[in-house]
Amino acid sequence: MVAQPSRQTMSVDEWRELERASCDAKHEYIDGQVYLTAGGSRSHGRISSNTVRTLEDVLLGTPCNVYNSDVSVRLSKTRYTYPDVSVTCDERDQPTPDETEVQFPRVIVEVLSDSTEAYDRGRKFGYYRACLTIEEYVLVASKYQAVEVYTRTPQGWTVYHAYGLGDEIELVSIGVRFPLAALYKNAAVPEMTDASEGEV
Repeated sequence: MVAQPSRQTMSVDEWRELERASCDAKHEYIDGQVYLTAGGSRSHGRISSNTVRTLEDVLLGTPCNVYNSDVSVRLSKTRYTYPDVSVTCDERDQPTPDETEVQFPRVIVEVLSDSTEAYDRGRKFGYYRACLTIEEYVLVASKYQAVEVYTRTPQGWTVYHAYGLGDEIELVSIGVRFPLAALYKNAAVPEMTDASEGEV
């Protein structure tokens, strides 16, 4: 998903101008460096859209809003990413015609792929942990049907749940539950592989 950074540093305002001028590409901004994001597979895209739809359904009637990867998320004054799905319940993040950034994310969802898994689990998770408004981080597998949820507590990121076939996922920060199967509808992702036996 993320390529090598540009050779020169860039200000946030310059990055925003780049995003406005870029019709077919998106770039994440991390501490002055700009990273081109790449597209995913059709299964990846299907899982992402299923996740948006599922969260919208269970959050109907609440003040929370769900955004896809078209909308960037502000993690700090110098870090902006494009997660596959973000959820915000802050009234300042209500949809408007001109705003392109979520400033107060509560839940972040990343759909894993071979090219992004190490980054999503490592450095990018570190960026998300440093954003104090984020309370849950969800990793959705794309090779087989499994979901991991990391939850922030007063003691830190100390709660971890792994979900598999037949499970119902709970996101405590937004008070919802939904079946794991809903995220994989028509995504052509096997229920399990030999390599995933006993793993998430």
